[in-house]
Amino acid sequence: MNEISDEELYNRYCRGDVQAFEQVYERYRQSLYLFLLRSCNTRADAEELYQEVWSRIIATGKPFRHGSFKAYIFQIARNLKIDRFRREHLRIVADEVDMTIVQDPGKTPDGLLHDINCSEMLKRHLVSLPHEQSEVFLLKEEAGLTLEQIATMINVGRETVKSRLRYALRQLRKLMEECL
Repeated sequence: MNEISDEELYNRYCRGDVQAFEQVYERYRQSLYLFLLRSCNTRADAEELYQEVWSRIIATGKPFRHGSFKAYIFQIARNLKIDRFRREHLRIVADEVDMTIVQDPGKTPDGLLHDINCSEMLKRHLVSLPHEQSEVFLLKEEAGLTLEQIATMINVGRETVKSRLRYALRQLRKLMEECL
């Protein structure tokens, strides 16, 4: 059976189908929250921006006509994050970010501890990357956007995105060797 596209679900919502909104919300609930959580100063900032993204999507209420809904929703998140940064004149860091780990019920306590330690290590190392690299990494890995979508979103060429991602991955592999 073919799954209904995000764009069609959103358009159904715009025509009054609340269940369609619930479906699209469920599809992006975790990835959007994790993207914001890993790229904001605090959990409270991430939660506030998360609510603001969904509020904006609800308030728009216009049918989606072109592009990817996924790229659209993460563009809103990114823009809100940038606006907050500019407004508060803060350096975007992840000092208090809690990296969420999806727990495998079959994992041993030692395995879970290893995952938590690796998650904390990733958090520290993401902050150490240049902002351009960590942003591309998060948009690709957390948001699941394509290189083309990221390039359009941050207004650079696809090859620039590819290079930034390659440098980020290379650096993270070196720094995270014990977790791989």
